This record gives sequence, structure tokens and C-alpha cells, in this order.
Amino acid sequence: MTDHLPLVGAAMGIADLPHHLAWIIEGQRDLELWDPSYGDLLDGDWRSHAREARRMLDGYTGRLGIHGPWNGLPLTCPDPRVQALVSERLKQGLEFAGAIGATHMVVHSPFDFFGSPHTAHTRSAGLEAEIELAHMTLADVLPIARQIGCTLVVEVCYDTNTRPLIELVRSFDDATVQLSLDVGHALVMQRVGGPPADQWVRDGGSLLAHLHLQDNDGLLDRHWAPGEGNLNWYALFEALSELEHQPRLLLELAQPAKIPQGAAYLARRGLAR
Repeated sequence: MTDHLPLVGAAMGIADLPHHLAWIIEGQRDLELWDPSYGDLLDGDWRSHAREARRMLDGYTGRLGIHGPWNGLPLTCPDPRVQALVSERLKQGLEFAGAIGATHMVVHSPFDFFGSPHTAHTRSAGLEAEIELAHMTLADVLPIARQIGCTLVVEVCYDTNTRPLIELVRSFDDATVQLSLDVGHALVMQRVGGPPADQWVRDGGSLLAHLHLQDNDGLLDRHWAPGEGNLNWYALFEALSELEHQPRLLLELAQPAKIPQGAAYLARRGLAR
């Protein structure tokens, strides 16, 4: 029996939904839509895209989320005008989330790597000030997220130490802000001293609500299908099995056509279904 294994879903654009819809709905798998991460869509007729997604997802009762705006939108910028812009973009993302009933929105970690994994973004190097800037940026965003029941999951990106991002998430003391792990990002950052994905799972513990599953060679954020790169999937799923809750598990691949391949790889190894 494999019913005890975690159920894997996928992230994709609305245009890719028809190719994977039967698989998603049959298992009521986790689903994440990429479309509202793009500013040009949010400044255009995004409502028609939201209506199309809702139409296609008729009968879907799984855990639905979106990837929020991220490119060039740091959570810890001290410039007030930039803070206002980031806040506005994230609120636009939440408007899309509310329109389709999404219950998570991915935002990116602000802790870009520059220095030593043991000294960058630590308390002696200004972590408290960075956390305060993130609180300022999200001050008008979080009430909207709470109102519509959408959790902000802050994704591991260029982080080389688990502590700063976990401290940021914990500082909100609010279930509306949780941790997201992109396992491929963690693999790339291992080359500069970052922890492996399974350590992120164990350190994140109950704060870990969401994972992007992708593989790479450790040299570039390639978003290959599981099995095409060097990630230790056994160590990852062993760590996940120790959690008392089930985070959202989403294949996030550069080629969504490879979603079946990636899911099959994990299933054949008895890691997921």
C-alpha cells in the first residue's frame, strides 16, 4: 500500500492546466499557478485569466495557491517608495488569489548571499533591521492575506544559512506567514556553504508549509525534473516523513510537460505518489 506516502502536485501556468488537469483533479493534488507572478498580467486584464482558471478547476477541492510577484521586489529595501511598490504588487497578487480561492502565495526570501554563510544576515550584521524592514513592507499586505485566508510562504532563494529566514518567518508570530523551501535553490547554494534541502526541512519544522520540487546539477537553478540532477531525494523525503504535518509539495519544472516524468520518478522510488 502506498496511501501513506505524500501526494505530489505541481506548479504551472494557466495555459498548461489542460494538459495536467485530470491528474490534478483525480487526486485533488496541490496546485500552484504562476500567472500572477508577472507584473504585466497584474496590470492588464488579470480577471479574465482568473475566471478561466476557476472554470477549468470546477470540481477541484485540493490545496490551491499562486506564485506571487517577485522579480525585483525585495522585502527588505529601506527606500520608502520601493517599499510601497513592493507592497502594492503583493496586494495585487492577493487580489488574484482571492478571485480564485487560493490559500497560499509564494514570496521570495530577501536574504541574498553576499559574504560568509556564517556571518551574512546575522544579528551582528544587521538582521534585526532587515526583519523590521520586511515587517514595514508587509504591514498593509498581511491584513488582506488574513482576510482572504491566504498564507504567505517565504521561499528559500539565495539563502546560505537556515537561521535568518526562519527568524524572519518566526518574527511575525502569525500563521499567515510560513516557510517555503525550493529544494533546487538549496542544492545550488550548497556550493557556497549552504545547507542541504533535508536540513532546511528539519530546521524549518512546523514552520515549513510549502516546497517546490525540482532538480539541477548544483551549478544553475535549472528546474529539471526529479532524477535529472544531483539532489538527494531520499534524504529529503526521509526528513519530510519526520514532520507532524504535510507541507504542500509542488513540482516546479522549467518544462511543465515533464511533470508526469518527475512524479513517476518519485513514485517508482517509493517516495511519493
